[in-house]
Amino acid sequence: MNFQDSKAGKALSTRLDHRNPLVFDTHELGRRPGAQQRLTREVEAPGSPAAFGIEGVIGVPQGAPVELEIRLESVMEGVLVTGTARASAEGECVRCLEPLELELDADFQEMFSYPDADDRGRTAEPADDAEEDEDRLYLEDGLFDLEPVLRDAVVLALPMQPVCQDDCQGLCSECGVRLADDPDHHHDAVDIRWAALQGLAGTIQDGEKDEMSGGAPRSAHADEKQEK
Repeated sequence: MNFQDSKAGKALSTRLDHRNPLVFDTHELGRRPGAQQRLTREVEAPGSPAAFGIEGVIGVPQGAPVELEIRLESVMEGVLVTGTARASAEGECVRCLEPLELELDADFQEMFSYPDADDRGRTAEPADDAEEDEDRLYLEDGLFDLEPVLRDAVVLALPMQPVCQDDCQGLCSECGVRLADDPDHHHDAVDIRWAALQGLAGTIQDGEKDEMSGGAPRSAHADEKQEK
């Protein structure tokens, strides 16, 4: 078995199901370079472990509609797939922890190579060839699975730190109240440099209260005993 046959066997080891809405058929292009096909399709976002999003932060909910606009273009080595995915993502504001929703446009482009494509014209170094072959995606009997490409595109289009509003002030660091709900919210600041003096002042005030209530200082009681 030569190198090309081994690659083809590896590419076809997993059979694609044409009934999967994220599997596309390229047979109409007929392997004619320059031939194009435009498609629109609405699919449901998959769930874990192939979820469209950043777990615990933001993502397209499982089963939510994803609108696809795709162009298939036949080239010498395979089919170039270019498109846009539109969906609504849900998450949590990283500042105030309130739920949020945003409209998402994710662009993508990927080459799906023919398993028997001739690579002899490439001039890359052998080490580079091996690394590139590992990342390359292949057509399987004229079919390709868009899910991994779409998932990567959606994740890259999502904000790493989503916020409900650009000017969200977040939560109060002392009591946790949402500052947007109480614009005048504040706490009286106490300078820690005066904290010890405030404690001393409180002790003095307590002593004065004892004297006013009839309690005499211990030194006064000792003088009375000496006079007797």
